[in-house]
Amino acid sequence: MAENSVLTSTTGRTSLADSSIFDSKVTEISKENLLIGSTSYVEEEMPQIETRVILVQEAGKQEELIKALKTIKIMEVPVIKIKESCPGKSDEKLIKSVINMDIKVGFVKMESVEEFEGLDSPEFENVFVVTDFQDSVFNDLYKADCRVIGPPVVLNCSQKGEPLPFSCRPLYCTSMMNLVLCFTGFRKKEELVRLVTLVHHMGGVIRKDFNSKVTHLVANCTQGEKFRVAVSLGTPIMKPEWIYKAWERRNEQDFYAAVDDFRNEFKVPPFQDCILSFLGFSDEEKTNMEEMTEMQGGKYLPLGDERCTHLVVEENIVKDLPFEPSKKLYVVKQEWFWGSIQMDARAGETMYLYEKANTPELKKSVSMLSLNTPNSNRKRRRLKETLAQLSRETDVSPFPPHTPKSCTKSSKSSTPVPSKQSARWQVAKELYQTESNYVNILATIIQLFQVPLEEEGQRGGPILAPEEIKTIFGSIPDIFDVHTKIKDDLEDLIVNWDESKSIGDIFLKYSKDLVKTYPPFVNFFEMSKETIIKCEKQKPRFHAFLKINQAKPECGRQSLVELLIRPVQRLPSVALLLNDLKKHTADENPDKSTLEKAIGSLKEVMTHINEDKRKTEAQKQIFDVVYEVDGCPANLLSSHRSLVQRVETISLGEHPCDRGEQVTLFLFNDCLEIARKRHKVIGTFRSPHGQTRPPASLKHIHLMPLSQIKKVLDIRETEDCHNAFALLVRPPTEQANVLLSFQMTSDELPKENWLKMLCRHVANTICKADAENLIYTADPESFEVNTKDMDSTLSRASRAIKKTSKKVTRAFSFSKTPKRALRRALMTSHGSVEGRSPSSNDKHVMSRLSSTSSLAKRCV
Repeated sequence: MAENSVLTSTTGRTSLADSSIFDSKVTEISKENLLIGSTSYVEEEMPQIETRVILVQEAGKQEELIKALKTIKIMEVPVIKIKESCPGKSDEKLIKSVINMDIKVGFVKMESVEEFEGLDSPEFENVFVVTDFQDSVFNDLYKADCRVIGPPVVLNCSQKGEPLPFSCRPLYCTSMMNLVLCFTGFRKKEELVRLVTLVHHMGGVIRKDFNSKVTHLVANCTQGEKFRVAVSLGTPIMKPEWIYKAWERRNEQDFYAAVDDFRNEFKVPPFQDCILSFLGFSDEEKTNMEEMTEMQGGKYLPLGDERCTHLVVEENIVKDLPFEPSKKLYVVKQEWFWGSIQMDARAGETMYLYEKANTPELKKSVSMLSLNTPNSNRKRRRLKETLAQLSRETDVSPFPPHTPKSCTKSSKSSTPVPSKQSARWQVAKELYQTESNYVNILATIIQLFQVPLEEEGQRGGPILAPEEIKTIFGSIPDIFDVHTKIKDDLEDLIVNWDESKSIGDIFLKYSKDLVKTYPPFVNFFEMSKETIIKCEKQKPRFHAFLKINQAKPECGRQSLVELLIRPVQRLPSVALLLNDLKKHTADENPDKSTLEKAIGSLKEVMTHINEDKRKTEAQKQIFDVVYEVDGCPANLLSSHRSLVQRVETISLGEHPCDRGEQVTLFLFNDCLEIARKRHKVIGTFRSPHGQTRPPASLKHIHLMPLSQIKKVLDIRETEDCHNAFALLVRPPTEQANVLLSFQMTSDELPKENWLKMLCRHVANTICKADAENLIYTADPESFEVNTKDMDSTLSRASRAIKKTSKKVTRAFSFSKTPKRALRRALMTSHGSVEGRSPSSNDKHVMSRLSSTSSLAKRCV
């Protein structure tokens, strides 16, 4: 069998590994230099040693631990090769292979260190399970170079079905397994030794120098070469508390599942150890930046305070500093502030010093830097560099140079100007110029905003979730592609101008693409806008990202929302220009009729957009009904269904609910949802994406197809009966017709219009042409409409109002806390009339309600 290239000596000794002869170097290369040999070869060279697990003191009393050990039958044991070195030098120990050894001997228990002498034997590879890594027993075993593990290692291996791992140091748990840590900024040796020990106990590896294998930097300050290199490479920078907290939670079963969230909690914030002051910002901007400073771990003080470490300047406004800054004070542009928040790490100040804002050297260096994480090839090269090489790039800017593709693309030739510019040519030139500007705006949206947000490996992690990015930008790339083609065709036409050239053909050529790309974006623009506003409030890094990019000249100081509204405005603008072009086109010109067709096609696109938007809004309305009505049937959601009208009523009969109940009727194009007001509201609704909705205020009663409505009864208006109507329905489960009677409680929709609307949709459902024949007029006495009950409802409301007025007077006369007493009185009166609203024709009662409400508002 061929020897590994690392094992240069063929005369070396091979033996079974023992923890007493290993150092950290062996551990780090143990999985990198494995030899795959035949079983017979290993058995010939390896002595026959069995593995034995010893439970020390409290470990032997844990039933769960004993049960887990019974399922583990294999242990990882390394075979090493000791290379004989030159005289005067110590032997070099190298891992030759890692093999699995069977645990043939059952575990044994040990109560004291004295028993260890009886258990110690060269025939066994002993592994001690200890519950406490700080007591005297552990210290004695550690000094004797015994292999020691903690109960979580056993439990974790049993749960995953893995062999017991090899470790040259005491290993309590594996929460930091495969992590390589480096430390910076620690001046107290005792604290550093304590942290290193805990990391080793949790399976982590320590590196003294920062190199490409380091996965986390533990920083006690935000300065130094190691910190700057970690920022430039996007290496997570952690607080020391991260290690202490991980050790506290070493026995928790759910710790491993939530380890990523746990790490994010202890990242070093961008402005740790920083004290900021601000110059040149408006009061609103300054307040916002001060809040962000505290949120990102920093502090702020007034301008000129000697304790400040940074002065953030609005470089576009401030021309001269009001004082001479000290050498210790960093005077930086606002780009440094927002860039640090976006990267989730303190950016290097030297790239953003205010004094060097106009130097050509700085402009050149900034143009060569990128906000986005380097591509994979560049990243691999960086990871292979040494610390000295990396430190030369410590001040990495988080901001990319940006030149839209449409801007970098050179024109095919300079646009010729005809000797005599016709009106038609001038309009065509304006159309081309506006189209070119529009394409540049779309390119800015994509390259300055969308691409950086979508790119993998962003410093500090993704700024937005993929679904949020999709909601914000939608079909912008597709719109960009279509209009780039239109712009190129217009450019060809303008360059080779001729009065007979057809501009209408260009838009007819891409009309189908416009129909395909615009509706998905325009219809969901409001949702896109709401997502931007919500994310900007909830995610500081996204807020910083917008601040950085919106200040760039490509955006023209416009916000992302203002840029995204351009596609909504573009098609109407094109239609107006084509109309103007048609006016300046001679009747004999073939493009005249083509322009008319192009204008018609654009109108069809806009009509299609409006129709899609109407359908989208209709679907949204149905979802709102489902969320508002508790227990609403799922089959209400249908692509062919739309909400027509909502009507608030009071039930006047025994159906569909008790008399006097507040009932809401939702009329759809093919059904009627009947819901009553809930007497008790429970909690709020939270969607899977974390969005909260108000609690359902209505309770579902019945979803009735309109085909079940046989007659619509218009009850005549009387002094005691106002806005009343009834429905004669025939449910399939009933033997006879059922009468549902209601009274409308709002005058916003006239009863006559509501009944006609209802009958029209009933007629459409049952395919009947004469919708008016469904309405029947009747007297209140002909139906089970008890006007006395209506009067009694008004009487109860009047009595409650009078009672409230007395309580209000008494509260202000005798109570030391009139506001509290007034609230109790109002709550009492509210409970008296809950579900018993008076009819709108009783002006006296409504007047008393209004006056009482006004009094309550003034007092409370």
